[in-house]
Amino acid sequence: MARVMIIGAGGVGSVVAHKCAQVPEVFTEIILASRTKSKCDKLAQEIKAKVPVSTYSVDADNVPQLTKLLKKTKPVLVINVALPYQDLHIMDACLEAGVNYLDTANYEPLDTAKFEYKWQWAYQARFQKAGLMALLGSGFDPGVTSVFTTYLQKHLVPTIKEIDIIDCNAGSHGLPFATNFSPEINIREITAKGRYWKKGKWMETAPLSVQKPFVMPDKLGKLNIFLLYHEELESLGKHIKGLEQARFWMSFGENYLKHLEVIRNIGMDRIDPVSFNGTQIVPIQFLAKMLPDPASLGPLTKGKTCIGVQASGKDAKGTEKVAFVYNVCDHQECYREVKSQAISYTTGVPAMIGAMLMLTGQWKGQGVFNMEQFDPDPFMAALSQHGLPWKVLKKRVFTSPIQ
Repeated sequence: MARVMIIGAGGVGSVVAHKCAQVPEVFTEIILASRTKSKCDKLAQEIKAKVPVSTYSVDADNVPQLTKLLKKTKPVLVINVALPYQDLHIMDACLEAGVNYLDTANYEPLDTAKFEYKWQWAYQARFQKAGLMALLGSGFDPGVTSVFTTYLQKHLVPTIKEIDIIDCNAGSHGLPFATNFSPEINIREITAKGRYWKKGKWMETAPLSVQKPFVMPDKLGKLNIFLLYHEELESLGKHIKGLEQARFWMSFGENYLKHLEVIRNIGMDRIDPVSFNGTQIVPIQFLAKMLPDPASLGPLTKGKTCIGVQASGKDAKGTEKVAFVYNVCDHQECYREVKSQAISYTTGVPAMIGAMLMLTGQWKGQGVFNMEQFDPDPFMAALSQHGLPWKVLKKRVFTSPIQ
């Protein structure tokens, strides 16, 4: 049905490529592009038996270079799983070449530890005028969490007043310190101030200052979860009518927090350049080079993730309702299937599904869209079909310490 280009050949890019290759009736040809072509070539060897694959080296920050490649290869859709810093450049190239666009995380400036949708929402008129579609945040969180919310709104809690998004990783890789996705993005995200959405305004907390134990379903145990800012809070606050509060929580172990504290204390989380032996380096980028590549954690990681959304509000009769929809993903099962740990898997599968719904016309439009603006049912059905089955509990599983 369509030729697609996947930009990025890291852990998530690998999962996206494998999952696209599993649906050859939709993804009839795959183009792999990355700054490091050897990564693309290795990935191509793994999937080429299922679907035609071509590989290219490209600097995604170089708009003319990427535009030239897009015009040469003529994909219908770009699946952007590169770094969030590159989102706008890739969107620019897609507009120049007349190609639809999808990503898994919103734009973040390289020199400012801040991420929000305003930069990408500003592309609305340009994509609309070009007759193109851009789907933002088709990962798990953001992505599936937004679809979970609209599923709850459509079927269980028609008037949602509060949302708590909970992301727990009960897995372990056995290393002293490593991050499950880009170390640079991970550390920038977690060391930022906590923020939650309340009645149209943003409320701030000190980084990692609000926490509470959470008992995971399916007898997965108890973890401490911490209030963070996450981009889907912004888009859900905009698109879920009647919403009064939205919060995001993520689990961290004591070992991770101890290392993070040391990293911050010695300034290795700095994003501004410093002089070293006559060369300008960015400490957090240097640190990222020293830490394990997230793509290498697949064979090491054991345990499960649990990510879900609790929504509370009222039904059509005004009766109080609360429900929790969630997915549990096994790290080792992911590795057996696509040589990846669950964090990359839970991001890569939804990227493939979002692309599939765009290409089959089940989700369509002209302009820039967030996940919650579409019917959740076909996406939810595809989740179960392609490796991320979900469950619903019609009860409260978590009470926020913030009201």
